Amino acid sequence: MYTNYYYVYILANKRNGTLYIGVTLDLKKRVYEHKNNIVEGFISKYQVHILVYYEQTQDIQSAIEREKQLKKWNRQWKIRLIEEDNPDWKDLYFNL
Repeated sequence: MYTNYYYVYILANKRNGTLYIGVTLDLKKRVYEHKNNIVEGFISKYQVHILVYYEQTQDIQSAIEREKQLKKWNRQWKIRLIEEDNPDWKDLYFNL
């Protein structure tokens, strides 16, 4: 049986730069779309193309709630979350 995973992710334009938080079913495809400015808007305007953090869950409702929670966090909490797993702010896209 195939199991769906849902992803909450954070993109940045550089270390300690502009952050974007999103949720998706297909992380690799969605980040590819962001990297290539396929959808115009915030991502393309601010060049937010580096996948610096993500987490996965099997429950879409949990993913949506987590996205909302992270969006309400202050900036320092978000940076601390990123740096716990990715202290060098490496682009995680290439490891997906």
